Amino acid sequence: MEILFVPLALVAGGLLAVQAGANAQLSKAVGSPFAATTLQLAVGAIVLLSIMALTGTTPALLAVRQAEWWHAIGGMASAFYVVSTILVFPRLGAVVSVGLFIAGQMLASFALDTFGWLGIPEAGLRAGPAFGMLVLLAGAALIVLGQKGAADNLAPSKLGWIGLALLAGAVLPVQGAVNALLRHDLGGAPFAVGTISFLVAMLAMAAVLLITLALTKTPRPRLAGLSSMPWWGWLGGFAGATYVTTVFTAIPVIGAAAAVSLTVAGQQVAGILVDTFGWFRLPQRLVSGMRLAGVVLLLAGCIIIKAL
Repeated sequence: MEILFVPLALVAGGLLAVQAGANAQLSKAVGSPFAATTLQLAVGAIVLLSIMALTGTTPALLAVRQAEWWHAIGGMASAFYVVSTILVFPRLGAVVSVGLFIAGQMLASFALDTFGWLGIPEAGLRAGPAFGMLVLLAGAALIVLGQKGAADNLAPSKLGWIGLALLAGAVLPVQGAVNALLRHDLGGAPFAVGTISFLVAMLAMAAVLLITLALTKTPRPRLAGLSSMPWWGWLGGFAGATYVTTVFTAIPVIGAAAAVSLTVAGQQVAGILVDTFGWFRLPQRLVSGMRLAGVVLLLAGCIIIKAL
């Protein structure tokens, strides 16, 4: 059973590249990244609710009344992550931002495993996983430095934005651990957990959208643009639902560090394919040898963490 989560986590991470491409089209269609994210989360929630209806597990949602309140708000991490990407990308650049998100994810997941926080079994500080984490961080550094001009965005004057990017990455494995606790509360119903997580994230993003519209001169979303969007622009919700469900299911089985590092590696492998071939109407980009080496190190770090 445990070995099945290795390819599942890699595929789930790869789907994040699909989600990014789909969300770019959705955002372009409605003219608002906040509205696009709210719609994407709504689609994910509908997908999970539909699965629950088909499998007859809808009553599991009622058990949330007996759960600890903070076990049910893991979805807020998704809203925080999305808002952070919108703030950080223009200031640090996409490549640096993604590298920092990766570093934040890996450091947080390693801490969860090492100290046994949020219900994860305490593994202690072990030489093998620690070495694997260093290899992963080295891979993330190569991914960042392998892109032209990326190092310029790591200036000390941008420490605040760098810290925000690290924190935004760190909340994702925390979300996975909190969702795993909620799964225990709900009697092991994974789709019920995913549904609650997406509903909470959707409501949080809707609140952000309303506040932004009220306090700034941001243009209102253009729902009429959805008619001209390609069909795969709706796939972001499906990809997100698969990713979230896989992560909180995998963490109790293979550990936070292994689950997160595998999804990160899958995301980077898929990202290289998207950049190389210009899939999802995204611009084709030359992938440097240093970035390729970084992805190889990410995969090697995953193997080390899982094997040792």
